[in-house]
Amino acid sequence: MDAPDAGPHQPPRWAALRHFLLALQFFTRIPVTGRLAAWVGYSPAMLRASAVWFPLVGAVVGAWAGGVLALALALLPAQPAAAWVAAALTLMASAWLTGAFHEDGWADTWDALGGHVPRERALAIMKDSRIGSYGALALALMALLQAALLALLAQALGAAAAAALLAAGHVASRLAPLVVMRTLPYVGEADGRKAKPLADAIDGRALAWAGGQAALLLAGVGWLAPLAAPVWGAALTLAALATWRVRAWLARRLQGFTGDALGATQQAALAAFLLGAALGARG
Repeated sequence: MDAPDAGPHQPPRWAALRHFLLALQFFTRIPVTGRLAAWVGYSPAMLRASAVWFPLVGAVVGAWAGGVLALALALLPAQPAAAWVAAALTLMASAWLTGAFHEDGWADTWDALGGHVPRERALAIMKDSRIGSYGALALALMALLQAALLALLAQALGAAAAAALLAAGHVASRLAPLVVMRTLPYVGEADGRKAKPLADAIDGRALAWAGGQAALLLAGVGWLAPLAAPVWGAALTLAALATWRVRAWLARRLQGFTGDALGATQQAALAAFLLGAALGARG
């Protein structure tokens, strides 16, 4: 989608590329610096427009993570523990590439909402850079769950299928925060917050664009690595259910979302996608 602020030296036909690179710069360590960063530019309107490229950024992260998983499984000895080692290396590699951006949001959200504190106190906790007991436990359990699911998928379906599902999970889970952004108001402070979301709202057209983009990317993954329909069906269904439950949780506790809450939504959707794939593989 082209933004209205392309500028005199940056033709509108390049606006989509600039928005994608801005999202890539925000969510990964892939260098968008120097002259390239100057060409990409920055404005609040561009931030909002770049949100439609979340699924494509997820595809980049997913391709990296899936590649690490497949490579590790190919190089490690053919032993049962190899799947666990490969899963751990994969999570480390993806956390490095993203700067653990979403994992940080998952931990902060649980620190804020794990206990029974008023809404104002929960929002204040989210701005605190220190991690508490709820956040530490939630982070450890999420990492353990994702590693276990990756190991299980690798053992049940093979390295190529597990890598493909991981890549698809990163695409699908990047759509989940956009659903939250479309259906809830942003409740973070305008200034002084620890971490702001890439955009604080999107419209229906942007969500539809991102949804279509995600569908094409998932279809591409499915074409490269054909899997049984129950695997895809269960994975997408559980990811959608997780998104709905997190959205309801945020609506009830915060009456909206924050940047950290978007990261938590992505993590929940990713884990649910992998869990659904594992359940679908049972048949």
